[in-house]
Amino acid sequence: MNQVVTPKMLLDEHGVTCVQTGPVVEVTLNRPEVRNAMRPSTWTTLAAVGKSIDEDVRAVVVRGAGEAFCAGIDLRLVAGDAVGDDAPLSALFEASQVEFDRLVAAYQEGFVWLRDPRFISVAAVQGHCMGAGFQFALACDVRVASDDAKFCMREAALGLVPDLTGTKHLVDAVGYSRALEWTASARFVEAEEALASGVVNKVVPRADLDSAVGEMVSALTAHPHDAVSATKSLLQGAVERTFDDQRAAERIAQFHRFAALAAGGVEVELSGATGARSHVR
Repeated sequence: MNQVVTPKMLLDEHGVTCVQTGPVVEVTLNRPEVRNAMRPSTWTTLAAVGKSIDEDVRAVVVRGAGEAFCAGIDLRLVAGDAVGDDAPLSALFEASQVEFDRLVAAYQEGFVWLRDPRFISVAAVQGHCMGAGFQFALACDVRVASDDAKFCMREAALGLVPDLTGTKHLVDAVGYSRALEWTASARFVEAEEALASGVVNKVVPRADLDSAVGEMVSALTAHPHDAVSATKSLLQGAVERTFDDQRAAERIAQFHRFAALAAGGVEVELSGATGARSHVR
């Protein structure tokens, strides 16, 4: 009999909810009335979520409530209005470069934690995914999109630049030339183009998004946790390492995997060419 796992609410504040069900944490941008538009308090709350992730978490799913994933920054802040506890962006006009750098670095922490090799992060994207929201999705390891998803890096149209880790992730996903074209034009990229360009891993009908994300999470967490985490770390460093440095990193990681197998720390199933199966503990 399958054991029923009760969801546990970890956080519900500043338009962000966080629920853990077994080894899966689900983070939801929860301001559907403004298409989940983000504010600085959203980013600091997301950073707090990242710091709270337990060691037993295997996957983190991020999504947006309602019709859109995220419409980007709350434009009322851009227009000079305060919204709740968040000051307008014009409040930053008088900041020194040191203070500005400190503030934005803190906001970036709401995105950086999704790279943590302890788990795999998956973005479930529907509808508009713009600006800061696009950068939030790009911060994840894997993206599954509905067929009505529309991606847009809108910052240049506002006289700004993407500064929430999105430039690195976008270039890694689609290459420099395409990333420049998308950001300089601030145009919308439809789901199928995003799939062909490598921004998303899978596109499904809107009604199938939740089940597709569930299937993706199941596939990504089916194998020994430490092996998957070590592989994620290797892949993250592959772009910046030289070939020789990368193969050295592979040897080190594999040594530790063999040590864990020898110590009986993990059970794996091996299937040979004949189809015969055996187990190694």
